[in-house]
Amino acid sequence: MVQGGPELMLLSGLLLIPFVGSLVLLLWPAGASPQRLRLVTIVILLVQLALSLVVVWAFDPAAAGMQLQEQHSWVPGIGLDYALGVDGLSLPLVLINAALTLVAAVITRDIDRRPRIYFAMLLLISGAVNGAFLAENLLLFFLFYELELIPLWLLISVWGGVDRAYAATKFLIFTAISGMLILGAFLGLSLLTGSVDFSLTPVLSDRLAMGGQLLLLGALLIGFGIKIPLVPFHNWLPDAHTQASTPVSVMLAGVLLKLGTYGLLRFGLQLFPEAWARLAPGLAIWAAISVLYGSLAAIAQTDMKRMVAFSSVGHMGYVLLAAAANTPVALLGAVFQMVSHGLISALLFLLVGIVYRKTGTRDLQVLHGLLNPEKGLPLTGSLMIVAVMASAGLPGMAGFISEFLVFRGSIGIFPVATLLSMVGSGLTAVYFLLLVNRAFFGRLAVTPPTGDPQVDGRLDVRLAPVAPRETLPAIALAAAVVLLGLVPASLGHLSEVATTAMATVASTVAAISSGVL
Repeated sequence: MVQGGPELMLLSGLLLIPFVGSLVLLLWPAGASPQRLRLVTIVILLVQLALSLVVVWAFDPAAAGMQLQEQHSWVPGIGLDYALGVDGLSLPLVLINAALTLVAAVITRDIDRRPRIYFAMLLLISGAVNGAFLAENLLLFFLFYELELIPLWLLISVWGGVDRAYAATKFLIFTAISGMLILGAFLGLSLLTGSVDFSLTPVLSDRLAMGGQLLLLGALLIGFGIKIPLVPFHNWLPDAHTQASTPVSVMLAGVLLKLGTYGLLRFGLQLFPEAWARLAPGLAIWAAISVLYGSLAAIAQTDMKRMVAFSSVGHMGYVLLAAAANTPVALLGAVFQMVSHGLISALLFLLVGIVYRKTGTRDLQVLHGLLNPEKGLPLTGSLMIVAVMASAGLPGMAGFISEFLVFRGSIGIFPVATLLSMVGSGLTAVYFLLLVNRAFFGRLAVTPPTGDPQVDGRLDVRLAPVAPRETLPAIALAAAVVLLGLVPASLGHLSEVATTAMATVASTVAAISSGVL
Protein backbone atom coordinates (compact mmCIF):
# COMPACT_ATOMS: atom_id res chain seq x y z
CA MET A 1 0.00 0.00 0.00
CA VAL A 2 1.04 3.61 -0.35
CA GLN A 3 2.65 5.12 2.73
CA GLY A 4 0.97 8.40 3.68
CA GLY A 5 -2.06 9.78 1.84
CA PRO A 6 -3.32 9.94 -1.71
CA GLU A 7 -1.57 13.26 -2.21
CA LEU A 8 1.70 11.36 -2.15
CA MET A 9 1.11 9.92 -5.62
CA LEU A 10 3.09 12.87 -6.96
CA LEU A 11 6.13 10.75 -7.73
CA SER A 12 4.11 8.22 -9.71
CA GLY A 13 2.79 11.18 -11.67
CA LEU A 14 6.34 12.02 -12.71
CA LEU A 15 6.52 8.57 -14.27
CA LEU A 16 3.02 8.37 -15.71
CA ILE A 17 3.10 11.70 -17.53
CA PRO A 18 6.06 10.93 -19.82
CA PHE A 19 5.23 7.21 -20.16
CA VAL A 20 1.59 7.78 -21.07
CA GLY A 21 2.65 10.68 -23.30
CA SER A 22 5.09 8.40 -25.10
CA LEU A 23 2.37 5.80 -25.66
CA VAL A 24 -0.02 8.46 -26.95
CA LEU A 25 2.53 9.63 -29.50
CA LEU A 26 3.26 6.09 -30.67
CA LEU A 27 -0.48 5.54 -31.22
CA TRP A 28 -1.00 8.94 -32.85
CA PRO A 29 -2.63 8.65 -36.29
CA ALA A 30 -0.16 8.37 -39.15
CA GLY A 31 0.35 11.46 -41.23
CA ALA A 32 0.50 13.92 -38.35
CA SER A 33 2.92 16.75 -39.03
CA PRO A 34 6.20 16.89 -37.07
CA GLN A 35 5.23 20.38 -35.90
CA ARG A 36 2.02 19.11 -34.30
CA LEU A 37 3.80 16.18 -32.65
CA ARG A 38 6.46 18.53 -31.36
CA LEU A 39 3.79 20.81 -29.90
CA VAL A 40 2.07 17.89 -28.17
CA THR A 41 5.43 16.80 -26.73
CA ILE A 42 6.15 20.29 -25.44
CA VAL A 43 2.75 20.44 -23.73
CA ILE A 44 3.37 17.06 -22.06
CA LEU A 45 6.81 18.17 -20.88
CA LEU A 46 5.41 21.45 -19.54
CA VAL A 47 2.98 19.41 -17.44
CA GLN A 48 5.88 17.26 -16.22
CA LEU A 49 7.89 20.36 -15.31
CA ALA A 50 4.89 21.82 -13.47
CA LEU A 51 4.45 18.62 -11.47
CA SER A 52 8.18 18.64 -10.65
CA LEU A 53 7.73 22.13 -9.21
CA VAL A 54 4.77 20.86 -7.18
CA VAL A 55 7.08 18.18 -5.75
CA VAL A 56 9.53 20.95 -4.80
CA TRP A 57 6.69 22.78 -3.07
CA ALA A 58 5.67 19.63 -1.16
CA PHE A 59 9.28 18.79 -0.24
CA ASP A 60 10.57 19.63 3.24
CA PRO A 61 14.23 20.74 2.95
CA ALA A 62 14.73 20.36 6.69
CA ALA A 63 14.14 16.59 6.55
CA ALA A 64 17.10 14.40 5.67
CA GLY A 65 15.37 11.18 4.70
CA MET A 66 13.21 10.10 1.80
CA GLN A 67 9.94 11.98 1.39
CA LEU A 68 6.67 11.59 -0.53
CA GLN A 69 7.31 7.86 -0.42
CA GLU A 70 5.22 5.30 -2.27
CA GLN A 71 5.54 1.62 -1.43
CA HIS A 72 3.87 -1.28 -3.24
CA SER A 73 4.80 -4.94 -3.12
CA TRP A 74 5.32 -5.88 -6.77
CA VAL A 75 7.18 -9.20 -7.15
CA PRO A 76 8.02 -10.16 -3.55
CA GLY A 77 9.54 -13.49 -4.54
CA ILE A 78 12.55 -11.76 -6.09
CA GLY A 79 12.55 -8.69 -3.82
CA LEU A 80 11.21 -6.28 -6.45
CA ASP A 81 9.06 -3.57 -4.89
CA TYR A 82 7.56 -0.46 -6.43
CA ALA A 83 9.25 1.87 -3.97
CA LEU A 84 9.66 5.56 -4.77
CA GLY A 85 10.98 8.44 -2.70
CA VAL A 86 12.73 11.76 -3.12
CA ASP A 87 15.39 13.52 -1.07
CA GLY A 88 17.82 16.40 -1.43
CA LEU A 89 20.10 14.33 -3.65
CA SER A 90 17.51 13.25 -6.20
CA LEU A 91 15.15 16.26 -6.28
CA PRO A 92 17.52 18.67 -8.11
CA LEU A 93 18.21 15.99 -10.72
CA VAL A 94 14.49 15.44 -11.29
CA LEU A 95 14.15 19.17 -11.94
CA ILE A 96 17.09 19.19 -14.34
CA ASN A 97 15.61 16.23 -16.20
CA ALA A 98 12.26 17.98 -16.64
CA ALA A 99 13.84 21.25 -17.74
CA LEU A 100 16.39 19.85 -20.19
CA THR A 101 13.99 17.39 -21.81
CA LEU A 102 11.73 20.37 -22.46
CA VAL A 103 14.68 22.27 -23.96
CA ALA A 104 15.50 19.27 -26.17
CA ALA A 105 11.94 19.18 -27.51
CA VAL A 106 11.83 22.93 -28.10
CA ILE A 107 15.06 23.02 -30.11
CA THR A 108 14.18 19.94 -32.19
CA ARG A 109 13.76 20.76 -35.86
CA ASP A 110 13.76 19.08 -39.26
CA ILE A 111 12.55 15.72 -37.94
CA ASP A 112 10.84 14.37 -41.03
CA ARG A 113 11.68 10.70 -40.54
CA ARG A 114 9.45 8.90 -38.03
CA PRO A 115 8.66 11.97 -35.89
CA ARG A 116 6.23 9.99 -33.72
CA ILE A 117 8.98 7.59 -32.67
CA TYR A 118 11.48 10.41 -32.14
CA PHE A 119 9.31 12.37 -29.73
CA ALA A 120 8.01 9.22 -28.05
CA MET A 121 11.61 8.16 -27.33
CA LEU A 122 12.38 11.56 -25.79
CA LEU A 123 9.46 11.15 -23.41
CA LEU A 124 10.35 7.54 -22.65
CA ILE A 125 13.90 8.52 -21.72
CA SER A 126 12.66 11.33 -19.49
CA GLY A 127 10.29 8.98 -17.64
CA ALA A 128 12.97 6.32 -17.22
CA VAL A 129 15.41 8.87 -15.80
CA ASN A 130 12.78 10.07 -13.33
CA GLY A 131 12.21 6.49 -12.27
CA ALA A 132 15.91 5.87 -11.73
CA PHE A 133 16.31 9.00 -9.61
CA LEU A 134 13.24 8.18 -7.50
CA ALA A 135 13.65 4.40 -7.07
CA GLU A 136 14.27 3.15 -3.53
CA ASN A 137 14.56 -0.49 -4.59
CA LEU A 138 17.78 -1.70 -6.24
CA LEU A 139 16.04 -3.83 -8.85
CA LEU A 140 13.55 -1.07 -9.64
CA PHE A 141 16.44 1.31 -10.18
CA PHE A 142 18.05 -1.16 -12.55
CA LEU A 143 14.85 -1.53 -14.59
CA PHE A 144 14.63 2.21 -15.12
CA TYR A 145 18.39 2.47 -15.68
CA GLU A 146 18.16 -0.02 -18.54
CA LEU A 147 14.90 1.38 -19.90
CA GLU A 148 16.62 4.45 -21.35
CA LEU A 149 19.23 2.38 -23.20
CA ILE A 150 17.31 1.37 -26.34
CA PRO A 151 15.50 4.72 -26.82
CA LEU A 152 18.79 6.61 -26.71
CA TRP A 153 20.39 4.09 -29.06
CA LEU A 154 17.52 4.72 -31.50
CA LEU A 155 17.87 8.49 -31.24
CA ILE A 156 21.54 8.25 -32.18
CA SER A 157 21.32 5.47 -34.77
CA VAL A 158 18.30 6.84 -36.66
CA TRP A 159 18.62 10.61 -36.33
CA GLY A 160 22.40 10.93 -35.89
CA GLY A 161 25.23 11.91 -38.21
CA VAL A 162 27.09 10.09 -40.96
CA ASP A 163 28.81 7.61 -38.63
CA ARG A 164 25.78 7.21 -36.39
CA ALA A 165 25.69 3.42 -36.64
CA TYR A 166 29.24 3.07 -35.29
CA ALA A 167 28.67 5.59 -32.48
CA ALA A 168 25.32 4.08 -31.50
CA THR A 169 26.73 0.54 -31.45
CA LYS A 170 29.66 1.60 -29.29
CA PHE A 171 27.27 3.37 -26.91
CA LEU A 172 25.07 0.28 -26.77
CA ILE A 173 27.96 -2.07 -26.00
CA PHE A 174 29.49 0.11 -23.29
CA THR A 175 26.17 0.85 -21.62
CA ALA A 176 25.09 -2.79 -21.78
CA ILE A 177 28.29 -3.78 -19.98
CA SER A 178 27.59 -1.07 -17.43
CA GLY A 179 24.13 -2.51 -16.79
CA MET A 180 25.46 -6.05 -16.52
CA LEU A 181 27.98 -5.04 -13.86
CA ILE A 182 25.38 -3.12 -11.86
CA LEU A 183 22.86 -5.96 -12.01
CA GLY A 184 25.61 -8.42 -11.13
CA ALA A 185 26.48 -6.38 -8.04
CA PHE A 186 22.84 -6.20 -6.93
CA LEU A 187 22.26 -9.93 -7.47
CA GLY A 188 25.61 -10.69 -5.86
CA LEU A 189 24.44 -8.82 -2.79
CA SER A 190 21.45 -11.12 -2.54
CA LEU A 191 23.58 -14.21 -3.11
CA LEU A 192 26.27 -13.34 -0.58
CA THR A 193 23.86 -12.20 2.14
CA GLY A 194 21.27 -14.90 1.54
CA SER A 195 18.52 -12.29 1.43
CA VAL A 196 16.16 -10.93 -1.24
CA ASP A 197 16.08 -7.53 0.44
CA PHE A 198 16.92 -4.97 -2.27
CA SER A 199 16.11 -1.89 -0.21
CA LEU A 200 18.57 0.96 0.30
CA THR A 201 19.86 -0.45 3.59
CA PRO A 202 23.59 0.08 4.17
CA VAL A 203 25.61 -3.13 3.88
CA LEU A 204 27.87 -3.46 6.92
CA SER A 205 30.36 -6.05 8.14
CA ASP A 206 27.78 -7.79 10.32
CA ARG A 207 25.84 -8.54 7.13
CA LEU A 208 28.64 -9.08 4.60
CA ALA A 209 32.40 -9.55 5.02
CA MET A 210 34.68 -6.79 3.78
CA GLY A 211 35.96 -8.91 0.90
CA GLY A 212 32.45 -9.31 -0.45
CA GLN A 213 31.72 -5.62 0.02
CA LEU A 214 34.83 -4.64 -1.93
CA LEU A 215 33.96 -7.04 -4.74
CA LEU A 216 30.43 -5.71 -5.13
CA LEU A 217 31.48 -2.08 -4.77
CA GLY A 218 34.18 -2.62 -7.42
CA ALA A 219 31.54 -3.85 -9.87
CA LEU A 220 29.39 -0.80 -9.15
CA LEU A 221 32.34 1.56 -9.56
CA ILE A 222 33.16 0.19 -13.00
CA GLY A 223 29.51 0.03 -14.02
CA PHE A 224 28.76 3.61 -13.03
CA GLY A 225 32.23 4.71 -14.15
CA ILE A 226 31.29 3.68 -17.69
CA LYS A 227 28.09 5.73 -17.51
CA ILE A 228 29.64 8.90 -16.07
CA PRO A 229 32.11 8.30 -17.89
CA LEU A 230 35.46 8.17 -16.10
CA VAL A 231 38.83 7.38 -17.64
CA PRO A 232 39.53 4.76 -19.03
CA PHE A 233 35.88 3.91 -19.79
CA HIS A 234 35.14 7.16 -21.57
CA ASN A 235 35.83 6.65 -25.24
CA TRP A 236 32.21 5.93 -26.20
CA LEU A 237 31.17 9.46 -25.19
CA PRO A 238 32.97 11.69 -27.76
CA ASP A 239 31.73 9.51 -30.63
CA ALA A 240 28.18 9.46 -29.28
CA HIS A 241 28.13 13.24 -28.91
CA THR A 242 29.73 13.86 -32.30
CA GLN A 243 27.13 11.78 -34.13
CA ALA A 244 24.09 12.66 -32.02
CA SER A 245 21.81 15.52 -32.97
CA THR A 246 21.90 18.65 -30.82
CA PRO A 247 18.77 17.81 -28.76
CA VAL A 248 20.11 14.32 -28.04
CA SER A 249 23.49 15.75 -26.97
CA VAL A 250 21.65 18.11 -24.63
CA MET A 251 19.87 15.13 -23.06
CA LEU A 252 22.97 12.94 -22.97
CA ALA A 253 25.30 15.45 -21.32
CA GLY A 254 22.76 17.30 -19.22
CA VAL A 255 20.75 14.39 -17.85
CA LEU A 256 21.85 10.87 -18.72
CA LEU A 257 25.46 11.13 -17.52
CA LYS A 258 24.06 12.09 -14.12
CA LEU A 259 22.70 8.56 -13.75
CA GLY A 260 26.31 7.49 -13.26
CA THR A 261 27.26 10.12 -10.69
CA TYR A 262 23.95 9.67 -8.86
CA GLY A 263 24.53 5.93 -8.80
CA LEU A 264 27.99 6.38 -7.27
CA LEU A 265 26.58 8.43 -4.43
CA ARG A 266 23.39 6.47 -3.82
CA PHE A 267 24.53 2.89 -4.38
CA GLY A 268 28.28 3.20 -3.83
CA LEU A 269 28.81 5.57 -0.93
CA GLN A 270 25.42 5.12 0.71
CA LEU A 271 25.05 1.37 0.26
CA PHE A 272 28.65 0.31 1.04
CA PRO A 273 30.01 2.98 3.44
CA GLU A 274 32.65 0.72 5.01
CA ALA A 275 34.09 -0.49 1.72
CA TRP A 276 33.88 3.03 0.30
CA ALA A 277 36.09 4.34 3.10
CA ARG A 278 38.68 1.65 2.29
CA LEU A 279 38.77 2.61 -1.40
CA ALA A 280 38.45 6.38 -0.96
CA PRO A 281 42.18 7.25 -1.43
CA GLY A 282 42.27 5.33 -4.70
CA LEU A 283 39.02 6.92 -5.84
CA ALA A 284 40.46 10.39 -5.25
CA ILE A 285 43.45 9.54 -7.44
CA TRP A 286 41.10 8.15 -10.09
CA ALA A 287 39.14 11.39 -9.99
CA ALA A 288 42.25 13.53 -10.46
CA ILE A 289 43.39 11.39 -13.41
CA SER A 290 39.99 11.70 -15.04
CA VAL A 291 39.93 15.47 -14.56
CA LEU A 292 43.42 15.97 -16.00
CA TYR A 293 42.95 13.56 -18.88
CA GLY A 294 39.63 15.08 -19.89
CA SER A 295 41.11 18.58 -19.84
CA LEU A 296 44.25 17.69 -21.79
CA ALA A 297 42.26 15.70 -24.35
CA ALA A 298 39.92 18.67 -24.82
CA ILE A 299 42.87 20.96 -25.59
CA ALA A 300 43.91 18.63 -28.42
CA GLN A 301 40.53 18.71 -30.17
CA THR A 302 39.71 20.71 -33.29
CA ASP A 303 36.05 19.66 -33.43
CA MET A 304 34.00 21.92 -31.14
CA LYS A 305 31.61 19.15 -30.15
CA ARG A 306 34.38 16.70 -29.26
CA MET A 307 36.03 19.40 -27.18
CA VAL A 308 32.86 19.90 -25.16
CA ALA A 309 32.44 16.12 -24.87
CA PHE A 310 35.94 15.69 -23.40
CA SER A 311 35.26 18.59 -21.05
CA SER A 312 32.42 16.50 -19.60
CA VAL A 313 34.86 13.70 -18.83
CA GLY A 314 36.95 16.13 -16.82
CA HIS A 315 34.11 17.86 -15.02
CA MET A 316 32.43 14.63 -13.95
CA GLY A 317 35.66 13.71 -12.19
CA TYR A 318 34.93 16.44 -9.63
CA VAL A 319 31.89 14.48 -8.45
CA LEU A 320 34.02 11.38 -7.80
CA LEU A 321 36.54 13.50 -5.90
CA ALA A 322 33.78 14.91 -3.70
CA ALA A 323 32.33 11.46 -3.09
CA ALA A 324 35.76 10.11 -2.14
CA ALA A 325 36.28 12.93 0.37
CA ASN A 326 32.79 12.31 1.81
CA THR A 327 32.49 15.55 3.75
CA PRO A 328 29.24 17.55 4.01
CA VAL A 329 30.69 20.43 1.99
CA ALA A 330 32.13 18.15 -0.68
CA LEU A 331 28.89 16.20 -1.14
CA LEU A 332 26.93 19.43 -1.40
CA GLY A 333 29.45 20.47 -4.03
CA ALA A 334 28.83 17.18 -5.86
CA VAL A 335 25.13 18.03 -6.14
CA PHE A 336 25.98 21.54 -7.33
CA GLN A 337 28.41 20.09 -9.85
CA MET A 338 25.83 17.70 -11.29
CA VAL A 339 23.27 20.49 -11.67
CA SER A 340 25.67 23.16 -12.95
CA HIS A 341 27.30 20.77 -15.42
CA GLY A 342 23.87 19.79 -16.67
CA LEU A 343 22.97 23.41 -17.39
CA ILE A 344 26.36 24.47 -18.76
CA SER A 345 26.93 21.44 -20.98
CA ALA A 346 23.40 21.71 -22.36
CA LEU A 347 24.06 25.35 -23.21
CA LEU A 348 27.41 24.54 -24.83
CA PHE A 349 26.00 21.76 -27.00
CA LEU A 350 23.05 23.92 -27.99
CA LEU A 351 25.34 26.73 -29.10
CA VAL A 352 27.69 24.36 -30.94
CA GLY A 353 24.64 22.98 -32.75
CA ILE A 354 23.64 26.48 -33.83
CA VAL A 355 27.14 27.13 -35.18
CA TYR A 356 27.08 23.85 -37.11
CA ARG A 357 23.71 24.53 -38.70
CA LYS A 358 24.66 28.01 -39.79
CA THR A 359 28.16 27.23 -41.06
CA GLY A 360 28.10 23.52 -41.90
CA THR A 361 31.21 22.80 -39.82
CA ARG A 362 32.51 22.54 -36.25
CA ASP A 363 36.19 22.64 -37.24
CA LEU A 364 38.15 25.19 -35.23
CA GLN A 365 40.72 25.37 -38.02
CA VAL A 366 37.99 26.57 -40.39
CA LEU A 367 35.77 28.85 -38.30
CA HIS A 368 36.79 32.44 -37.61
CA GLY A 369 35.12 35.68 -36.63
CA LEU A 370 31.66 34.35 -35.80
CA LEU A 371 31.18 37.18 -33.32
CA ASN A 372 30.95 39.62 -36.24
CA PRO A 373 28.01 41.90 -35.29
CA GLU A 374 26.71 42.37 -38.83
CA LYS A 375 27.29 39.14 -40.75
CA GLY A 376 28.09 36.59 -38.06
CA LEU A 377 26.39 35.14 -35.01
CA PRO A 378 26.82 37.87 -32.38
CA LEU A 379 24.21 36.62 -29.90
CA THR A 380 25.39 33.03 -30.21
CA GLY A 381 28.98 34.19 -29.70
CA SER A 382 28.04 36.24 -26.64
CA LEU A 383 26.19 33.31 -25.09
CA MET A 384 29.15 31.05 -25.88
CA ILE A 385 31.43 33.39 -23.94
CA VAL A 386 29.03 33.20 -20.99
CA ALA A 387 28.98 29.41 -21.20
CA VAL A 388 32.76 28.97 -21.36
CA MET A 389 33.26 31.40 -18.47
CA ALA A 390 30.78 29.40 -16.41
CA SER A 391 32.49 26.12 -17.30
CA ALA A 392 35.88 27.59 -16.40
CA GLY A 393 34.56 28.49 -12.93
CA LEU A 394 34.36 32.28 -13.20
CA PRO A 395 33.00 33.79 -9.94
CA GLY A 396 29.35 34.66 -10.22
CA MET A 397 28.62 31.64 -12.39
CA ALA A 398 27.26 28.21 -11.47
CA GLY A 399 30.55 26.50 -12.23
CA PHE A 400 32.41 28.53 -9.61
CA ILE A 401 30.25 27.67 -6.63
CA SER A 402 30.19 23.95 -7.48
CA GLU A 403 33.95 23.68 -7.95
CA PHE A 404 34.63 25.79 -4.88
CA LEU A 405 32.49 23.55 -2.68
CA VAL A 406 34.08 20.38 -4.08
CA PHE A 407 37.63 21.69 -3.59
CA ARG A 408 36.90 23.22 -0.20
CA GLY A 409 35.34 20.01 1.06
CA SER A 410 38.04 17.73 -0.36
CA ILE A 411 41.35 19.47 0.16
CA GLY A 412 41.59 18.63 3.83
CA ILE A 413 41.09 14.92 3.12
CA PHE A 414 42.96 14.44 -0.16
CA PRO A 415 45.15 17.53 -0.72
CA VAL A 416 47.23 16.16 -3.61
CA ALA A 417 44.27 14.86 -5.61
CA THR A 418 42.41 18.11 -4.99
CA LEU A 419 45.34 20.25 -6.13
CA LEU A 420 45.69 18.16 -9.29
CA SER A 421 41.97 18.60 -9.95
CA MET A 422 42.43 22.35 -9.51
CA VAL A 423 45.03 22.22 -12.26
CA GLY A 424 42.44 20.52 -14.43
CA SER A 425 40.02 23.32 -13.62
CA GLY A 426 42.60 25.82 -14.80
CA LEU A 427 43.04 23.88 -18.03
CA THR A 428 39.31 24.30 -18.66
CA ALA A 429 39.94 28.00 -19.22
CA VAL A 430 42.74 27.14 -21.65
CA TYR A 431 40.78 24.92 -24.03
CA PHE A 432 37.63 27.03 -23.99
CA LEU A 433 39.63 30.21 -24.61
CA LEU A 434 41.18 28.42 -27.58
CA LEU A 435 37.67 27.65 -28.83
CA VAL A 436 36.41 31.21 -28.44
CA ASN A 437 39.54 32.81 -29.83
CA ARG A 438 39.70 30.61 -32.92
CA ALA A 439 36.02 30.48 -33.82
CA PHE A 440 34.55 33.79 -32.68
CA PHE A 441 37.27 36.43 -32.97
CA GLY A 442 39.09 37.75 -36.02
CA ARG A 443 37.79 38.12 -39.55
CA LEU A 444 34.58 36.26 -40.34
CA ALA A 445 35.38 33.15 -42.41
CA VAL A 446 34.32 29.54 -42.70
CA THR A 447 37.31 28.27 -44.67
CA PRO A 448 41.01 28.16 -43.77
CA PRO A 449 42.88 31.38 -44.70
CA THR A 450 45.38 30.90 -47.53
CA GLY A 451 47.51 34.00 -47.12
CA ASP A 452 46.56 35.15 -50.62
CA PRO A 453 44.63 38.48 -50.31
CA GLN A 454 42.67 37.83 -53.51
CA VAL A 455 41.54 34.42 -52.35
CA ASP A 456 40.98 35.47 -48.76
CA GLY A 457 38.82 38.33 -49.97
CA ARG A 458 36.20 35.75 -50.85
CA LEU A 459 36.18 34.30 -47.37
CA ASP A 460 33.73 36.85 -45.99
CA VAL A 461 30.23 35.42 -45.67
CA ARG A 462 26.89 36.47 -44.29
CA LEU A 463 25.38 33.84 -42.01
CA ALA A 464 21.65 33.29 -41.72
CA PRO A 465 19.97 34.61 -38.54
CA VAL A 466 19.22 32.24 -35.67
CA ALA A 467 15.59 31.27 -35.07
CA PRO A 468 13.94 32.28 -31.76
CA ARG A 469 13.24 28.62 -30.92
CA GLU A 470 17.02 28.18 -30.58
CA THR A 471 17.87 31.59 -29.13
CA LEU A 472 15.29 31.64 -26.34
CA PRO A 473 16.26 28.25 -24.81
CA ALA A 474 19.93 29.30 -24.93
CA ILE A 475 19.12 32.57 -23.18
CA ALA A 476 17.07 30.71 -20.56
CA LEU A 477 19.93 28.28 -19.88
CA ALA A 478 22.45 31.12 -19.65
CA ALA A 479 20.17 32.94 -17.21
CA ALA A 480 19.86 29.80 -15.07
CA VAL A 481 23.66 29.42 -15.03
CA VAL A 482 24.10 33.00 -13.83
CA LEU A 483 21.21 32.82 -11.35
CA LEU A 484 22.56 29.65 -9.73
CA GLY A 485 25.96 31.30 -9.41
CA LEU A 486 24.58 34.48 -7.85
CA VAL A 487 21.95 32.80 -5.65
CA PRO A 488 23.37 29.36 -4.76
CA ALA A 489 20.98 29.09 -1.82
CA SER A 490 18.23 28.39 -4.36
CA LEU A 491 19.74 24.92 -4.71
CA GLY A 492 21.68 24.63 -1.47
CA HIS A 493 18.61 24.76 0.78
CA LEU A 494 17.12 21.76 -1.04
CA SER A 495 20.17 19.52 -0.68
CA GLU A 496 22.28 20.65 2.27
CA VAL A 497 20.47 18.68 4.97
CA ALA A 498 20.40 15.50 2.90
CA THR A 499 24.06 15.62 1.86
CA THR A 500 25.15 16.47 5.41
CA ALA A 501 23.24 13.48 6.75
CA MET A 502 24.69 11.24 4.04
CA ALA A 503 28.25 12.29 4.88
CA THR A 504 27.66 11.97 8.61
CA VAL A 505 26.18 8.48 8.42
CA ALA A 506 28.85 7.18 6.05
CA SER A 507 31.69 8.68 8.10
CA THR A 508 30.27 7.35 11.37
CA VAL A 509 29.84 3.85 9.99
CA ALA A 510 33.36 3.87 8.57
CA ALA A 511 34.79 5.08 11.89
CA ILE A 512 32.96 2.39 13.85
CA SER A 513 34.14 -0.37 11.51
CA SER A 514 37.74 0.79 11.82
CA GLY A 515 37.55 0.90 15.60
CA VAL A 516 37.93 4.69 15.89
CA LEU A 517 34.51 4.97 17.56
